[in-house]
Amino acid sequence: MSKVPRIPNLGGARAFVLHRPHPTVQAITRQLSAIGLETVGCWPELPAEALAADFVFFDADLGFDEQFPWAPGEAPMPLVALIGSEAPGRIEWALSHKADAQLLKPVGNAGVYSALLIARQSFEARKLLANEISSLRLRVAERQTIVRAVEALSKGAEDGRAYAQLRSLAMSWQISVEEAARRIVAMTEEEGGDDQSHRA
Repeated sequence: MSKVPRIPNLGGARAFVLHRPHPTVQAITRQLSAIGLETVGCWPELPAEALAADFVFFDADLGFDEQFPWAPGEAPMPLVALIGSEAPGRIEWALSHKADAQLLKPVGNAGVYSALLIARQSFEARKLLANEISSLRLRVAERQTIVRAVEALSKGAEDGRAYAQLRSLAMSWQISVEEAARRIVAMTEEEGGDDQSHRA
């Protein structure tokens, strides 16, 4: 049975609304205040303190990359795109910033709360996935390092014996097999560099 995500308490959170002065901003601010969030309106760009925000709402219709103090797709908080124009280029631009939820303009008296919850959950899932991918890449890189270390230790002998030697070295150095493999590879590369300098 899958675990049902708990609805977070959003009271006290801080949201920046990156949108020109407009009734849309007033409607969002009213709803955010009713939920218990502090709202900061800004235009034409986000100030540096927005890096500590809990949420950012941004205008997908008139937005541009330079408004954000981070690279496209690397926001450190959930983003909610405010969409009025469904022009493909504008939607594509909002997607390039990895908007976690959207609100269609004109914004009425509802919709902000669900957008916040969806944005938060989508952002957390994306972060979790990115961490898992990073961990998998690191493990693949470590396995490649182990293979290189075993090759360096084997020198024509059996790989099984070389791997046992690597494990024995790791135990005697009191470090992980991966760290021992990194040391072996580094020493091998240093020796290779020294050989080339002697030949020169």
